[in-house]
This record gives sequence, C-alpha cells and structure tokens, in this order.
Amino acid sequence: MRKEFLLKNNEEAKILFGEYDENLRFLEKESGVTITARGCALSLTGKEKEVEKILSLLKEILPLVRRGDQINPEAFLRILEKEEKISFPPLNLIEISSKKPVVFPRSKGQRDYLEAMNKYDVVISIGPAGTGKTYLAVAMALSYLKKSAVERIILTRPAIEAGEKLGFLPGDLDEKIRPYLQPLHDAFYDILPLDETKRLFARKIIEVIPLAYMRGRTLNNSFIILDEGQNATAEQMKMFLTRLGFNSKVVVTGDVTQSDLPANPTIGLVEIESLLKEIKGIKFIYLTEKDVVRHPLVREIIKAYEKNIHLQFNQNKV
Repeated sequence: MRKEFLLKNNEEAKILFGEYDENLRFLEKESGVTITARGCALSLTGKEKEVEKILSLLKEILPLVRRGDQINPEAFLRILEKEEKISFPPLNLIEISSKKPVVFPRSKGQRDYLEAMNKYDVVISIGPAGTGKTYLAVAMALSYLKKSAVERIILTRPAIEAGEKLGFLPGDLDEKIRPYLQPLHDAFYDILPLDETKRLFARKIIEVIPLAYMRGRTLNNSFIILDEGQNATAEQMKMFLTRLGFNSKVVVTGDVTQSDLPANPTIGLVEIESLLKEIKGIKFIYLTEKDVVRHPLVREIIKAYEKNIHLQFNQNKV
C-alpha cells in the first residue's frame, strides 16, 4: 500500500523530519513502513495497517509542527505505543528567552508536573533520570522570574559525595562545590543566553548552593528548588522545607531508587511521602519511564532495572 502526506512548506518539513531526518528513520524502524521524502511531500509504502497507523500519527502531530514546537522520536513513540496524545494545549508552554523561546511538556506526566508547579506552593516530583524533573523546574522558575512573580531563584542539592564536608577538596568554596552543583548550572546555560545567565548569577538573582548552607535562611519572594532530594536526610529535608517564606514556591525533585545516603539515615524524600501527602497546598507528582525524554534506550534501561528490582524483591520474600 502507498499513501502520500503533504506539508505546507519547507519549514514544516524541517520540523517534522527532524535533524538529518532522524524522525523519519525512527518511524521506519518502528513500523516497517518505507518513508520517502521529496520536498514537502512524504510517500509511505508498506502494509496497509502500518501505513494507516503512521498516516494517523502524522496527522495527530501536525498541529504541533505548525505551532513550531520541536519534534523528536520520543513524541512519535508515545503515540505509537498509545500511551497518550501529544497535542497539549498552549497554556503548557513556558516562554523564557530568545535562546529557548518556549519549553513545553513532552508527556502527560510532564504536563501534570507543570500544572502542579503553577497551582501549588510545594511540589514534590519523584521519578527516574531523564524525566525532566530538574529541567522543567528550572524553566518554570525562570518563567516566574521573567514575569516578576518572584525576585530570585534558589537551587540547592546535597553534596553527598563529599559528605557535605568539603574541606579536603582544593580551592575556595565555589571551586569545592561546583562539581556537585554543575548539573544545575547546566540547566540555566541550556535555556538562557550565556551573558544573561552570568549577569543573574553575579547579581545573586540566581543562587546555586549546597543544601548544608540553607540552614538559618528564610526565603521570601523566591522560587526554591531542591535537586537530588533522595540524598537529603530526614533532618535536612525538614530544614529545607521550613525555609519557605511568603510569596515563594518550593519544588523538590528526586529518584528514591538512587539514593547515595549511607544505610542508617532516613531518606527525607521517602519520609515526606507519608508525612505530607494529606496537606493541602502540597502536591506529589510521580513520573515514570514513560516520561523519559532522553535517548529512547534510556527508557528501556530504566524498565530493565525496575524489572530486576521487582525480581529481587520477590526472591527475597520467598
């Protein structure tokens, strides 16, 4: 069976096809349909059922293409697996900077996460690596800063690898803690132009600090993010959450399956699930491998590890 799919112009074709036609090659691999591009036209050849499926998928994703959203293989994969529809309403777009005009959710879980950060003052986001927990929190924080809803952004994470005792590392404080906080810096550099990022850091409008240095502070008019929350002890988590001041938001991100804490301390991210779940104004968001937006293989790796964990748990029960 052969079908044609037409686009309006070369710009639409560029977005839909992806870099080096990666989206088309991905669809061919997943479906067995041969896809040939000629200008703004696609020719689909293969079994009728598969051709119709790809044609339907292309029609479903076309509104996003015409809106100018970035399209990657993950967007197609979710529709192919019938996990969800990708046509999210415009209210989920976050307008930030000239470098990254918009940030938008790539899954239902991410959409729920963004909506929760808008609606609630405290959001706890739990899920595996690659689900956008930190990146979306940073994007939302920058959005709030841009519209003057907050005056500053505070990002923190436990420097657990050094036991939060950084004296044995060379250099001044900034040089000692930078390796543990670099992923947070990277999120800003990806979204904002370099000169603007440096200016915000220099003026202390954006602060990135170790969790241990949050003690004693009360933060008003701020968007506060605790990253790698699974490495915070119960005492540290209580300390962090009580930093919340007036007109502020707190987001905690973490993966409870990847804690680096020693065996004895209570993991703060685990404890607050039972302590805080019934409090109004606090929202728990659970992301899964379905929300992973990295290389498609990352989803399969996470699923394999989760399967192994369940297997070991069942064997231990026996």
